[in-house]
Amino acid sequence: MNEPNLPPLSAVVLAAGEGSRMRSQRPKPLHLLCGRPMLQYVVDAVAGTDAATVVIVVGHKGERVTKKMQEHDHHVHLEFVEQREQRGTGDATLVGLVGLPDDDEGDVLVLPGDAPLLRPETLAELVAHHRASGAAATLLTARMDDPSGYGRVVRDPSGRVARVVEHRDASPEELAVDEINTSIYCFRRGLLAPALRRVEPDNSQGEYYLTDVVEVLVGTGHAVEAVVAEDGAETQGVNDRVQLAAAEAELRRRTNDRLLRAGVTMLDPSSVFVDTTVEVGGDVTLFPGVILQGSTSVGDGSEIGPNTRLVDTRVGEDCTVEQTTATAARIGDRARVGPYAALGPGAEVAADLATGPFYTSDVTG
Repeated sequence: MNEPNLPPLSAVVLAAGEGSRMRSQRPKPLHLLCGRPMLQYVVDAVAGTDAATVVIVVGHKGERVTKKMQEHDHHVHLEFVEQREQRGTGDATLVGLVGLPDDDEGDVLVLPGDAPLLRPETLAELVAHHRASGAAATLLTARMDDPSGYGRVVRDPSGRVARVVEHRDASPEELAVDEINTSIYCFRRGLLAPALRRVEPDNSQGEYYLTDVVEVLVGTGHAVEAVVAEDGAETQGVNDRVQLAAAEAELRRRTNDRLLRAGVTMLDPSSVFVDTTVEVGGDVTLFPGVILQGSTSVGDGSEIGPNTRLVDTRVGEDCTVEQTTATAARIGDRARVGPYAALGPGAEVAADLATGPFYTSDVTG
């Protein structure tokens, strides 16, 4: 909810691309990272600001994306609009604005749906700077040792943002610039749509680039600001399986750091894999080779592993579960399970039960 006296904030998330480099039948926004769709992390980052509404622009297999996102709980109101023809980010943004209420007041975030590492704090900083400066637009930028493939932020002699030029359209001098556009923006909403209508597809791709709005706004006398991200890595998009794996590793590292600070012991954090959907209690010990997935929960004081995989499984307090696989099972308080146990859907291990190797049939019925 917006604070008093602050202009209303909304967001448009661009998630219409096919993502052909993923080599998958799954829509790009729905590829899983630590148990959740990639797009969900972007929505969560926006929800960490005071945005009231998020419009998600869908395209390729849009019905599937919409249905999946509606299955999840969100802390912000979602709307979905379809970009029927892929004509570039500028066109997608114009389509997205249609999903917002008929009110030109306030500000609007525009960002891609494939930036799952983006932190809410970074977006909040972008919005705060935009509001304080009174700019027509504020870009989130980053400085990179190797900016190949990214749009460059071109500044005028006074250091102000003048335009953004895509890598394929840049001159040799512009290619030498190390400040890149992250495709994450905050705009004054009343100025964005008119500026988008002035954009022309006069580029090598014949597309309507959202980046061209910067030059349009500057050319009409408006100020454009930039905030340089402290950690440029969090702004990077996921375009193929290599980048997907790198993003997964970073999210797992963040998850493990959070659990360690919350009182969970890990003998080797690099060998422990915990989905962001999992709940882990205090004074839990996770041994090497532990994989916790889905809606799994682990009660206080339990020891899990080594070499244990639990999926959608509830583990009570003060349990020991070692060298076990379980799916949709329940393990009562103080139970001792394994080694070499396998629990299938619906299996229940009673509280205080101590047992060695067994399969589902040994503990159900």
